[in-house]
Amino acid sequence: MTRVRLVHRPDATGDRSETVLASDVDVARSTLEQARGLMFRRSIPGDYALVFPFDEPDTQWLHMLFVPFAIDAVWLVDGEVTTKKRLSPFVGLGRGDADTVIELPAGAAESVTAGDELRLVE
Repeated sequence: MTRVRLVHRPDATGDRSETVLASDVDVARSTLEQARGLMFRRSIPGDYALVFPFDEPDTQWLHMLFVPFAIDAVWLVDGEVTTKKRLSPFVGLGRGDADTVIELPAGAAESVTAGDELRLVE
């Protein structure tokens, strides 16, 4: 089995260093997997990410219905961060333009800002 990691590269002036945001990554490819997301889970590990790939950039919505813990959500277009938001348990709602959406444990995307690059690497 290939292990995939989520890597963050800041869009800082000349700083091309990378950090691993998650080493336990699931990709929700099917409509059912995407609809379920993190619902009904009690928690997620600190190094976990759930990735939602879409065919093309469009407005993508996230809800926290039946998710009892806060998360950091990141919206990307071509690997570049367009939006980041902390979503509250049960009532959180977020949207952004994206061809990929990533859900992480709350605080995991603290250093991520618009314009940064996030990518999956083997």
